Amino acid sequence: MITMNGAAGGSPIVMLVVYAAFIGLLWFFMMRPQKKEQKRIQLMLSQMEVGDTVLTTSGFYGVIIDISEDDVIVEFGNNKNCRIPMQKAAITQVEKPSAE
Repeated sequence: MITMNGAAGGSPIVMLVVYAAFIGLLWFFMMRPQKKEQKRIQLMLSQMEVGDTVLTTSGFYGVIIDISEDDVIVEFGNNKNCRIPMQKAAITQVEKPSAE
C-alpha cells in the first residue's frame, strides 16, 4: 500500500546520492581506462624515432625514415621506392629496433 507521505519513493537526498554513485562508477569503469589508453598512445607517438618499426591502422608494417610534427614517412617492404607519408595518428604500434 502506497501512502501519501512519500514512503514509496524515498528521500530526494538518497536518490541524489544513488545517482552520484552511479555516475562515479560509470566514470571509473568507462572513461578512466579510455583516458589512460589515450595517454599511452600519446607517449608512444612522442617517443618514435627514425628506424623504428611501426604497425599502421591498416595493418601494414614499415620502418620510419623521417618524422615531422604531425606526419611520418614510412618505408614499406624491401623496395626503397615505397615510401608513404602518413599522419602519426595512423600508427597503432611502435617497436624499437633490437640491439644485436
